[in-house]
Amino acid sequence: MKKLIPVLLFLCQLSVFAQNNNTESYPPHPASVEQAGVPKGEVIKLTFENSKIFPGTWREYWVYVPAQYDGKKPACVYVNQDGLQWNAPTVFDNLIHQKEMPVTIGVFVTPGRVRALNEEVALDRFNRSYEFDGLGDAYARFILEEILPEVEKQKTSDGRSIKLSKNGNDRAIGGASTGAVASFTAAWERPQEFSRVFSVVGTFVGLRGADQYHTLIRKVEPKPLRVFLQDGTNDLNVYAGDWWKANETMERALIFAGYEVNHIWGEGAHNNRHGAAIFPEAMKYLWKDWPQPVKKGLTNNQTLKEILVPGQEWELVGKGYGFADGITANAAGEVFFQDAGNSKTYKVDPTGKLTSLPLNAKKASGTAFGPDGTRYVVARATNEILTYDAKGKETVLVHDIKGNDLVVAHNGNIYVTAPEGKDKPSKIYLIKPNGEKSVVDEGLKYANGITLTPDQQQLYVSDSQSHVVYIYQIRPDGKLAYKQKYGWLHTNEYDEYISGADGMKVDRKGRVYVTTKMGVQILDQIGKVYAILPVPGGNASNICFGGSNFDNLYVTAGDKVYRRKLNIQGANTFESPFKPTKPSL
Repeated sequence: MKKLIPVLLFLCQLSVFAQNNNTESYPPHPASVEQAGVPKGEVIKLTFENSKIFPGTWREYWVYVPAQYDGKKPACVYVNQDGLQWNAPTVFDNLIHQKEMPVTIGVFVTPGRVRALNEEVALDRFNRSYEFDGLGDAYARFILEEILPEVEKQKTSDGRSIKLSKNGNDRAIGGASTGAVASFTAAWERPQEFSRVFSVVGTFVGLRGADQYHTLIRKVEPKPLRVFLQDGTNDLNVYAGDWWKANETMERALIFAGYEVNHIWGEGAHNNRHGAAIFPEAMKYLWKDWPQPVKKGLTNNQTLKEILVPGQEWELVGKGYGFADGITANAAGEVFFQDAGNSKTYKVDPTGKLTSLPLNAKKASGTAFGPDGTRYVVARATNEILTYDAKGKETVLVHDIKGNDLVVAHNGNIYVTAPEGKDKPSKIYLIKPNGEKSVVDEGLKYANGITLTPDQQQLYVSDSQSHVVYIYQIRPDGKLAYKQKYGWLHTNEYDEYISGADGMKVDRKGRVYVTTKMGVQILDQIGKVYAILPVPGGNASNICFGGSNFDNLYVTAGDKVYRRKLNIQGANTFESPFKPTKPSL
């Protein structure tokens, strides 16, 4: 359904805010007032009710098309949550005319509702908090995969096709209250799709996880985002937190992490009055210097500063695999990884050259080198542990282990994680150099990645179905003792607080690198996450250090493999154990 609305007659008042202060008064910005001689854009009203991401929802949305848009090339995009706010069409008319922002198509989306079957006896289901307040990429995907493609199906009243830029540098997103959280989350999850964020009285508090952002911002490698924040000292201070202080904390976190951030603080309550007054200034700030790209900032996170090499980004090693998983490096720094989906093995030499090996690894997952150069592989399809010598000769070392990942110590002992499946406790096996096997622990939900501390006196095991990394002390006979839930990983609501923790490795300072749904989480020796490196391919599955100096971090992610040069070196379990430096307590 589509309806054309004259811009000058449109005024949107929201009733979603919990608190108002009738004494508040903010004079309108000159750009919020219609001005003589300024071409007027067009606003198209539509509805959308075919969402696959939020099934059953119905919603309204509006599309603003500036008069200067000619329909020949894609325009910049601004997406706003909670519908048409801020007198935005008039503001856009004036700022585009004054060349203080680019030619921009506005998309103004309301939160979804699942309509009651009988409105006389039942309420609609209101999806606002579910869609807006939670962490994760669901709402970003909804906008990118469902709403924006629908917008591009429309035409203006004079027949111009609507073409939207796919370049994240040409896209901004904004909203108020929980709509501000949805906007920040969309840009946070998809910085390559949205580079500019407008936030008014944002609910960065304990509603559905947005109170984590001030911590995540400090830990995650900076993203190319520019942010404008607004809030007032009389904003809410209730059961979920203090909105005003939370926004101050967000600003401090963004500054710490090196982001481009600006703000206007006021004395207002939880409403959109101040936001409407400062909207033009916010737009001018967010679009300043366009089309120059928004760049990553320089973080004050000491761990990120220590491990990252300026200018070095993730590099694609290979793609198109069935499922890239187990990955390891030999003493020469050559990297071997498995395509578990197609039962193949690949080798990457220190120069980055990729070759396929004539091996059938039988849907292998975990792989590791021993001190004598033998490569060990978990063959899940046949419940075996295989070995490969320097010439590629395959030998079955152990039968009847439904393994997942493994690590080989310098003394030849092998530890294998063996998840048994849904609702069955996992096992950890010890395999001695003579092939003798024994169960040394059981009970984890889904034991997955596994590695040793640099001194090889302790064992780390990741549990994919929780947010925990376990640690064990290794006894002289190889058995395990003093099991603890040691490492605490970050998760989000839409993953049901399951980290997806998988492959693990340690560097020569004893830091632990864990692949998770959020990326590579880096823990210190006492179990705290200090830094997170997002991975371009999404969920990371396994990890190793490779290259001639073992300073390239290799990560498998779905059908792709990436690498990145770092300023540190990995610790290899096939080398002699060593005692790392003492951690900061």
